[in-house]
Amino acid sequence: MNLKKSLLIIIAVLLIDQLSKIYIKTHFVLGDSVEVFSWFKILFIENSGAAWGAKLSDFLPISEPTGKLVLTVFRLFAVAGIGYWLYDTIQKKSSKTLILAVCLIFAGALGNIIDSVVYGVVFSDSYQQLATAFSNEPYGSLFYGKVVDMLYFPMVDTTWPDWVPYFGGATFRFFEPVFNIADMAISTGVGVLLVFNKRAFGKEGEDEETTVEETA
Repeated sequence: MNLKKSLLIIIAVLLIDQLSKIYIKTHFVLGDSVEVFSWFKILFIENSGAAWGAKLSDFLPISEPTGKLVLTVFRLFAVAGIGYWLYDTIQKKSSKTLILAVCLIFAGALGNIIDSVVYGVVFSDSYQQLATAFSNEPYGSLFYGKVVDMLYFPMVDTTWPDWVPYFGGATFRFFEPVFNIADMAISTGVGVLLVFNKRAFGKEGEDEETTVEETA
């Protein structure tokens, strides 16, 4: 896979991710939800931390704003590193599987870093009101934006039976995390690397040879 095709994949993921976030941000009030199916909802939340809403200030003796800044800077370095990894795999003519996976991871990471870096100065607050773009009263500042999440799949939403030790009577919900298109891209890319590990880290010729053998 060449650089041009890789860029097309990255741009496509970024467009879908950012357009979906901008739509949700400007049409939903924070906490609003729409039920698409019983097991799938659009739920608007904002995440100022890392995965699953974790914050550095929860684990380190630092303030929440400092933790947010450290996390955003770390993400910037991570995106730069993934970008170099992608460039290197293309230059070395690595397998299409590896390049595709890294493209998805890079696009997803870049999509979320856009939120973290610029959304704070672009949008107004979403609390009890619809946000507006390029507002005179932005909700944050540069590097202090919040990641927009909206995809929610509560496929199982029930209560533990009373006889279950410790959990009895408590709510059980699967799948509970709320995420976005960028998160999906990252997860898909990592999944491809895990499931198709041998194909991903083989050479491009080996990748094509494996495909021929499978179809023979």
